[in-house]
Amino acid sequence: MRVAPGGGAAVQDHVALAEIELCGELIIAASAAGGERLSMESIDLVLRVGEEPDGSGGSGAQ
Repeated sequence: MRVAPGGGAAVQDHVALAEIELCGELIIAASAAGGERLSMESIDLVLRVGEEPDGSGGSGAQ
């Protein structure tokens, strides 16, 4: 069995961190909905479906 090295070696998985952040945002949105179910459109908005990964919104370079 292999074990990750100790001694303060910080390992960051940026994809996992982004997924955790999005899950948190979904939880916040669901809490704010006051017991109502979130629509698919609301979920897409929270998860930023269709946005450019860099957050530019698809606008070209200046």
